[in-house]
Amino acid sequence: MNRPRALLLGLAFVVLSTGLVGCRESGKHPGAELESLPTLQVRTKRVQSEVQPFTEEVMGTVQPKLRATLEAKVSGRIDRLPVVVGQRIREGELVARIEAVEIQARVEQAEAGLEQAVRDLKRVSTLFEQKAMTQSELDAVKTRERVARGGVAEARAMLSYMEVKAPFDAVVTAKRVDVGDLAMPGKPLVDVEAPSMLRLEADVPQSLVGRLKLGMRLMGQVDGVGGEVGGAVVEVGPTADPVTRTVRVKVDLETREGLASGQFARLRVPVGERRVVRVPVVAVVERGQMDVMFSVVQGKARLLLVRPGRRVGDEVEILSGLRDGDVIVTESASRLVDGQPVEAR
Repeated sequence: MNRPRALLLGLAFVVLSTGLVGCRESGKHPGAELESLPTLQVRTKRVQSEVQPFTEEVMGTVQPKLRATLEAKVSGRIDRLPVVVGQRIREGELVARIEAVEIQARVEQAEAGLEQAVRDLKRVSTLFEQKAMTQSELDAVKTRERVARGGVAEARAMLSYMEVKAPFDAVVTAKRVDVGDLAMPGKPLVDVEAPSMLRLEADVPQSLVGRLKLGMRLMGQVDGVGGEVGGAVVEVGPTADPVTRTVRVKVDLETREGLASGQFARLRVPVGERRVVRVPVVAVVERGQMDVMFSVVQGKARLLLVRPGRRVGDEVEILSGLRDGDVIVTESASRLVDGQPVEAR
């Protein structure tokens, strides 16, 4: 044996000997520190597995149920556009006004023609009563009067097209024109959507579609929205995409704070059942890179290594490390050490 190695072994022997002597002199023995720990009051819960539906997550997007692109029906310059992106508007509220002088002139012309037709009808009707006009002449005047009334109705309808109004309560999502731009029939002006009526659209694998039915309630999670979000299936596509082998499924979502169109979502599609163990999230403690829990055995806390799974609300699934009937600590677990005396309250 070389000299350096012998020196190291000798030093280790001295340290170990000193420690043992110290323990004998102080009267300590293994477990003395645990026995000196104070009794901690904790809340406990008996673990019981439950049968839960086994689901598969499918990615989707939150979309509005009602959306519209408002277009012009007449040609003219836009002289009013009293909305901005993000603004909430009510049904019937003005979105854009188009200046069309020729339409106003057409209305005045049609109204003048109607006034003349009404005077002619009144005069001819008087002459007909006096036997000075024939029935065919009276009928012709009546026809001209009806045509004049139709012209006025048409001109006034064209005049109403100068004002573009919101078709439903909505929020403005895009402006495609500005004041002074030329509007033409079919030209998009403003995009709107109903913010309170949202649905989740997801492409579900064809192999899972057979498990879905109209009206079935599904759950999911939406980025930026706490907790679960639920809704009913309202549409299942009749055909599958030949490339992705998926079917578009739409789920009407319940109203929740924070929901908005365009958000990324995860829809859970049921594929069967399984027994799972769920515990409060606060019962799982991180120690370094491990997840641990504490069970109560004969009045003492016993550390358990567990493997948590999916979180559901304020509970988390435990995939391994627990058994039915285990009594676990659900409060003050982070303050415990293995073997510490506890008292359930």
